[in-house]
Amino acid sequence: MGHGPRLLVTGAAGQIAYSLLYSIAKGDVFGKDQPIILLLLDISPMLPVLDGVVMELQDCALPLLKEVVPTDKEEVAFKDLDAAILVGSMPRKEGMERKDLLKANVSIFKSQGAALDKYAKKTVKVLVVGNPANTNCLIAAKSAPSIPKENFSCLTRLDHNRAASQVAMRVGVPTDNVKNVIIWGNHSSTQYPDVHHAKVTVSGTEMDVFDAVKDDEWLKGDFISTVQQRGGAVIKARKLSSAMSAAKAICDHMRDIWFGTPEGHFVSMGVYSNGKPYSVPDDLIYSFPVVIKDKAWKIVTGLQINDFSREKMDATATELVEERDTAVSFLGA
Repeated sequence: MGHGPRLLVTGAAGQIAYSLLYSIAKGDVFGKDQPIILLLLDISPMLPVLDGVVMELQDCALPLLKEVVPTDKEEVAFKDLDAAILVGSMPRKEGMERKDLLKANVSIFKSQGAALDKYAKKTVKVLVVGNPANTNCLIAAKSAPSIPKENFSCLTRLDHNRAASQVAMRVGVPTDNVKNVIIWGNHSSTQYPDVHHAKVTVSGTEMDVFDAVKDDEWLKGDFISTVQQRGGAVIKARKLSSAMSAAKAICDHMRDIWFGTPEGHFVSMGVYSNGKPYSVPDDLIYSFPVVIKDKAWKIVTGLQINDFSREKMDATATELVEERDTAVSFLGA
């Protein structure tokens, strides 16, 4: 089997990583028989904490974990990578303007994009989690010109899972009875959780979500706002942002890239828009429904978009264009 993939996790001393690393190291992403090498990057002041995380990984006594390398150096962290999960970002501080947040993150993801370009394999698959994830992902991709833009994606699987779970609870079925929900656009409160193309299996019969839920007002109102605002609701309740559920979504996303999506199923991820798919402007990282085969994604085509959906898809695109333009103006700086 060889030594298996070299995987980087950034922000490795943080709380999402703490929920994520065990799942990866026990085989939830790359397979139960695939040894892996984990590279863990964080900023210098976090190195003592990172050493504690390494101790715990050692103490898990996991047979697949061949090597763990904690570091604060990009040239070590990004070397010969097969996959990178970029969790670390500048969090929004109280009273911070969105513009200042963008500026701080542009410098982080410009640097990490350049490091990917210089040190990683050209086939590396890069998943950006740190917020604002779509725009951070775009900046990283633009800063790594020798790596195909298709190799970059951002996490909207958490929103996707939230949407599927809301529908399943409402109908009273297990979550895996719900398929093909879509998250369109930005991983922000403008995202559009769309169930017009989703199916739910009730007592052995597959039906449209609108027919199964039988409450259009909820599906076009509270359902959407619940999914859009869910991250904030978790912070309000826990005083910490979603970590367990974010880690699970990261595993789902990377596993689907590695092994593909099941026949007849599609998933949501933020990917590079090119050729105006669904009239979405080019040169954005925008969340679309995708199918994945041989580690390559394709946007699902031919879905009918009604006026209700169109308006919401356009609104989140408008926000992304604005974010992109602000971020790109900092790139040259």
